[in-house]
Amino acid sequence: METFQQIINGDKPVLVDFFAEWCGPCKAMSPAITSIGKDVQGKARVIKLDIDRNQAMSMQYNVQAVPTFIIFKKGAPVWRHSGMVDKNSLQEKLLSFS
Repeated sequence: METFQQIINGDKPVLVDFFAEWCGPCKAMSPAITSIGKDVQGKARVIKLDIDRNQAMSMQYNVQAVPTFIIFKKGAPVWRHSGMVDKNSLQEKLLSFS
C-alpha cells in the first residue's frame, strides 16, 4: 500500500481533501470529491485524509479548518483552499497542474 508521501511525490497532481467525520460542509463536499476522483482518473489523483485520524499530517500542513483542499505537485503544495468550493472550479484547478 502506498504511503501519503509516495502518493504526493508522484508525477500526477494530487488533490488532498482534509476532512472530519463531524464536519457538515465536509459531508456536503464528499459527493463532489468522489466525482472529481472518477473524472480525473489517469490525469490526477484525489485522496481524503481524516484530520482526527491523521493529526500529525494535519499539523504538518497547518490545516486549521475543514474542509481544506491542498493540491500537491511532485511533493510540494501548489494550491490550497479552506471551506467549500464548487466541483467544477476545484476540478479545473486540479487539472491545471497536470
